[in-house]
Amino acid sequence: MKDMTTRDRIIAAADQLFYRQGFEHTSFSDIADAVGISRGNFYHHFKSKDDILDAVIDARLTNTRKMLDQWESNGNDPAARICSFIGILIVNQDKIKRYGCPVGTLCSELAKLEHAALGDANKLFSLFRAWLCRQFSLLGCTDDADGLAMHLLARSQGVATLASAFHDEKFIAQEVADMQGWLQSCIQNAVPSA
Repeated sequence: MKDMTTRDRIIAAADQLFYRQGFEHTSFSDIADAVGISRGNFYHHFKSKDDILDAVIDARLTNTRKMLDQWESNGNDPAARICSFIGILIVNQDKIKRYGCPVGTLCSELAKLEHAALGDANKLFSLFRAWLCRQFSLLGCTDDADGLAMHLLARSQGVATLASAFHDEKFIAQEVADMQGWLQSCIQNAVPSA
């Protein structure tokens, strides 16, 4: 964190606090305390909590794009890349059990608040949807690529929600295995590309 600017540190702290406490229950003081700066210094960078939320969403979009690019370059084929998406439930299971999915919880909270930033937050789901749709198309599932992408997104969100409700690691592992089995059936039913 030494190379990060104060603004970057504020965004990173706010991102974690919004995830753990929720946007509505996080105050300027909470963020300033987490960063170790005075409120005056804080206001130099952000005038409102909505400004911070916009910056957090932008940072999440940037980080999600980087993650998807990494999966793209590291995955040998579309199935391996989709498995990276499924596997994120295992990679982040401790956080998911405690707080749920960072994207899902933020979008859900902003929807309840009827917050103007909901559309921007939903862009995170749209990134995953478009990326998964592309992977399913590359698998040869072109006719239903978007439906398969939405199914996998919905299933992963359901797993994250229930994992948070029940704090059950075995449930996450079982659901991940089931999703991987489902993916294998999609591969077997795919139409090979010409």
